[in-house]
Amino acid sequence: MPIMNADTRHPVTITLNGRSRTGHAHPRMLLSDFLRHELGAHGTRVGCEHGVCGACTVRIDGVAQRTCLTLAVQADGRRVDTVEGLAPEGRMTALQEAFRRHHALQCGFCTAGILMSLSDYLERVPRPTEGELRDMLSGHLCRCTGYAGIVRAVMDVTGASTEVADV
Repeated sequence: MPIMNADTRHPVTITLNGRSRTGHAHPRMLLSDFLRHELGAHGTRVGCEHGVCGACTVRIDGVAQRTCLTLAVQADGRRVDTVEGLAPEGRMTALQEAFRRHHALQCGFCTAGILMSLSDYLERVPRPTEGELRDMLSGHLCRCTGYAGIVRAVMDVTGASTEVADV
């Protein structure tokens, strides 16, 4: 691999939500900045920039990852799915509908990252218990909902009980 000059922008090609897209990035440019500023995928939010809050979560090759901990050049040649790609036909997914029904979001800042993590998680664990779900959600910081609506929405979409504690 050639040595990268910090001042030189390099072409980065990813499959973004099913479409090949190319932009240019400095070697130290974060994937979150590349998606938002270079490719115009504004659904990816930037929160803490330390990998703690989860707002910037996308799926890279199907696996939920934080874009604030990933360099754009690391995504070169990979598939990146953002919240914009969850409903390509313009119709919300069952999970998004459940979020609406159960008031699982308020300001919406963290929602994209939570939805991307859940889309990965529910493929691996299709019927989580409430405890398992809360454990997975502990990797996301939501300052508005208190998580009860989020848990209700997921339990509803998985067919589990929606008798969820408000804590």
